[in-house]
Amino acid sequence: MKNLNWVLIIAGLCGLIGVRVFEDKIFYDPFLKYFHEANKNIEFPAFEWGKLILGHLFRFLLNLLFSCLIIQGLFKNREWTVQGAVLISIVFAITFPAYLYCIHDRFEIGYLLSFYTRRFVIQPLILLLVVPMFYYRKQMTDRAGNI
Repeated sequence: MKNLNWVLIIAGLCGLIGVRVFEDKIFYDPFLKYFHEANKNIEFPAFEWGKLILGHLFRFLLNLLFSCLIIQGLFKNREWTVQGAVLISIVFAITFPAYLYCIHDRFEIGYLLSFYTRRFVIQPLILLLVVPMFYYRKQMTDRAGNI
């Protein structure tokens, strides 16, 4: 059983790395080059709303799946895995419409605001908060059980 946990964690990490490494091949995202260019005077890219939204939703689902594998492998608690998935989904539900508004506004709202909002949409950053939160929770429940 312990080996299965490591397999889940490694599979999740490899999956998240794979999403990032192959992002330009897997997903439709004309803003990849826009945000990777050092020269911020690059022209606003042409894009298709439908493909862009579906591409980001697909990326979110992959990131969510791999994040859940990591949470389950680390904590071996399905309830916490579901809670982690809900938290990650809530953040996506807040940041994705905000990012779409930034695109609609052609990033006039601010380049950095758009850049960082995009980070929360395309990267599993919330996993970096969920894992320590559950680790602390586990420590507290273990400590309460020993008292």
